[in-house]
Amino acid sequence: MQRRNRRAGVEDRWRKSDGTPSAANGVGKRWRARYVDDNGREVAKGFARKVEAQAWLDSIISTQVQGTYVDPRRGRMTYREFYSEWSSLQNWVHHTRRAMDAGAVEVPFADIALTDLRRSHIEAWVKELVERPLAPRTVHQRVNNVKTVLKAARRDKRMIDDPIDGVPLPRVRRAEMAMEIPDPAAVGRLVTAAEPSFAAYVAVCAFAGLRRSEAAALQPQDIDFLRKRVSVNRQAIGISSGVVEVRAPKYGSERNVPVSAGLLEILSEHLRVHTPGDDPSRWLFPGLGANPLNGNMVFGRWRKARAAAGVATKLHSLRHYFASSLIAAGCDVVMVQRAMGHSSASITLDTYSHLFPSGEDRTRAAAERAFSEALQSPADGLRTIRGN
Repeated sequence: MQRRNRRAGVEDRWRKSDGTPSAANGVGKRWRARYVDDNGREVAKGFARKVEAQAWLDSIISTQVQGTYVDPRRGRMTYREFYSEWSSLQNWVHHTRRAMDAGAVEVPFADIALTDLRRSHIEAWVKELVERPLAPRTVHQRVNNVKTVLKAARRDKRMIDDPIDGVPLPRVRRAEMAMEIPDPAAVGRLVTAAEPSFAAYVAVCAFAGLRRSEAAALQPQDIDFLRKRVSVNRQAIGISSGVVEVRAPKYGSERNVPVSAGLLEILSEHLRVHTPGDDPSRWLFPGLGANPLNGNMVFGRWRKARAAAGVATKLHSLRHYFASSLIAAGCDVVMVQRAMGHSSASITLDTYSHLFPSGEDRTRAAAERAFSEALQSPADGLRTIRGN
């Protein structure tokens, strides 16, 4: 099929080139703007005034020159239709697909054409989420999911503008206000109060900083007693009742976590008493059938441990406890990042920046050290200075 050459123009439907009336004189809109799109197809639109036709045509030609042209027929696809087509091509894990699907179904503008989406649609939706009310972090996550879809639509030349850009979102509390870090005594009570077969699980979360799903997927071969470290190579994610999916850790955060001799003793005793055997790939914390512990089983045992210990804290707070312990011991950002399995140091700083010593803390410590070194016996030194 021969493609048409790129051309554009505005023509008078009511008059011929010599100025005499045409057969269409007085019928329909007088001015017709026409152009040939990127695929060689002619697109035309009628206008009552020539200035309107020329302005519309100029805007189209500008997008063609800039490479941002959107075929009107492609732009008529609704948000829901585009998402259905695009999401079927994505290689998502179960939880990601479920979160993205929820975002596509719940948005009130799902049946609006992509080229008709306006900032006001997004603002009204965000306001509705806030007024439900949903937590600020949840609102941010849902908006980010929609932003991902709209970004894909722009890449696919379905729309030009980004209606979600700059839409104000609710303020998320600073990490130091929202983060809960249990004290050492509380952590100790949780480990000792947990069911015997679950105590090692609690200890791994508290003293190696593993995520819930990472701890559930541990195998004996992941524990290096000689090098004193625990390897994180997989995670166990509950898909549905009784179904557990084992896959690589989130964001590729495989890592080796240096651990204490005390934790290794707990793990050694757990293997001996609760999961004996010779298979290095058996589950350290077995669940139903051949599966490791699922989320419901973990939280059921965790609730019992909390009640027995008299501690009201979240399981994930044990991970914060481990990170805070590393920072208090002087570990730098990169060391904490590697131990926690963050994909970048910026994530570590975003989460735990308030725990790292500030410039004022370092200055005060240096001043204390200078004072101590200069005056070995502060009391005697002060008496000498004061002339006593």
